[in-house]
Amino acid sequence: MGYYDSVEVSASGLSAERLAMDVIANNIANANTTRTPQGGAFKRQLVVFAQKPGATDPSADPFDPTQPEKANVEGVQVLGIQNDNSPDRLVFDPGNPEADARGYVHYPNVQVVKEMVDLMAASRAYQANVAAIQETQAMGTADISILKS
Repeated sequence: MGYYDSVEVSASGLSAERLAMDVIANNIANANTTRTPQGGAFKRQLVVFAQKPGATDPSADPFDPTQPEKANVEGVQVLGIQNDNSPDRLVFDPGNPEADARGYVHYPNVQVVKEMVDLMAASRAYQANVAAIQETQAMGTADISILKS
């Protein structure tokens, strides 16, 4: 793996985690949205990540000369954003104009505490990718200083 490959892997992680943080923030912002333009309560959204096609087999040993040459490592990609189809939170409030015939209001399936935990995890992953890029940069700078001497 070359210098630019490691930066590309981390950069793809940065992009993916940034999108995840945006989606989580949207979930939190809509935690009490009972009516959407599509009708019904807001549905929690989830980001689906996958390894980019053509990426190296993670079980392969890159230093084993008996294994054939593998494709370059390419990082992570976002396959899409999907709705969480878990049931809505039902709150009995017959006086609410959004209440159904039984007197229940359908609130989004968003749990703010869970979203905050997911946001912290995405933030930590983002920070780890930033640190990886900074370390790669530091190694490049050290290589240049060694070549100068």
